[in-house]
Amino acid sequence: MNFEHTEDRRMLADTLNRYIAEQYGFETRNRIANSAEGYSPQQWAQFAELGAIGALFSEADGGYGGAGFDIAVVFEALGRGLVVEPLLGSAVLAGSAISHAGNEQQRTWLDKLIDGSTIATLAHGEADSLYSLTQVATTARRTDNGWELNGVKAVVPQGEAATLFVVSARTAGGVDDAQGLSLFLVPADAPGLTVRGQTAVDGGRVATVTLDHVTVPADALLGTEGAALATLEHAMGRGVLALCAESLGAMDVARQATLEYLQTRKQFGVPIGSFQALQHRMADVLLEIEQARSAVINAAAAVDGDDRLAREKALSAAKFTIGRVGTLVAEEAIQLHGGIGMTWELPLSHYAKRLVMIDHQLGDEDFHLARYIALGQEAA
Repeated sequence: MNFEHTEDRRMLADTLNRYIAEQYGFETRNRIANSAEGYSPQQWAQFAELGAIGALFSEADGGYGGAGFDIAVVFEALGRGLVVEPLLGSAVLAGSAISHAGNEQQRTWLDKLIDGSTIATLAHGEADSLYSLTQVATTARRTDNGWELNGVKAVVPQGEAATLFVVSARTAGGVDDAQGLSLFLVPADAPGLTVRGQTAVDGGRVATVTLDHVTVPADALLGTEGAALATLEHAMGRGVLALCAESLGAMDVARQATLEYLQTRKQFGVPIGSFQALQHRMADVLLEIEQARSAVINAAAAVDGDDRLAREKALSAAKFTIGRVGTLVAEEAIQLHGGIGMTWELPLSHYAKRLVMIDHQLGDEDFHLARYIALGQEAA
């Protein structure tokens, strides 16, 4: 199998990397991350104009990509710049859910997501869900005019910026049943819906979304009632791939910064990079990053496949590897920098925090190791 990127993907990667290097520097990124909005509407419009959002959608959805390697190219570039704009929540998670299950009318939202005029997000996780796709306590019951939703969603990415929520709710069964899950399109201005935002450890914005007797019309149901698990698995799988690719980009920056430091910082009159013990540690880091890259390539190749078990095993294997290697890179980069590695002013500390945070998004290292084992037993 040929894993070389197409010319279009190489051009997109070059464009995004150049734009981020020139227009999305570290100070700019920090200013945006610390703003009240948690993202820049101007930068969001620029990413839409550059085609970064459109590359995450297929031609059938109005985009010009949408494959696993398109996701990997875009998010690896975003990882290099620690970009905080809501491409993960809007284009990948919410967008994939609408694309996968939406009817013709609902799919008209995709054009608005692609051109950046609408920001959506997936509100699925809850305080007690522990990364589970099926553990949902939020309920939806039929009414004379449609549906009534009640529940609380936790750690919703860029919830304050969203004008549209894709909300998971239980329409039948117990709290952890695979069947009985449904998805709903809920506008941010729906009566009874409240959003309370907060800053995440890595500088991004997340929100707690409360639905208190929120009523939506019957056509707000996304897909078939009670059969949303396949759609959630599809959207979350693409989200896992995006996070893995983003982590690769952040690792590359941390690696390069550490190499430069080892080559310039002197001790006993010589660069500390000449010390054999540090050379060995850096060599281990470089090998681990390449192993992580191979896992991401494998996941990108598998994410569009029809074999569910092979696809999900590849995704969990990549997320496990990224979690382990990302933490290793963060720890080694900081230790090899010495005390300066922890300072707020040095970009490295922010990359380290993002690498650790990625491990905890959409399932951490332990969760995906257990999931990989369970999928293997399921195949047997």
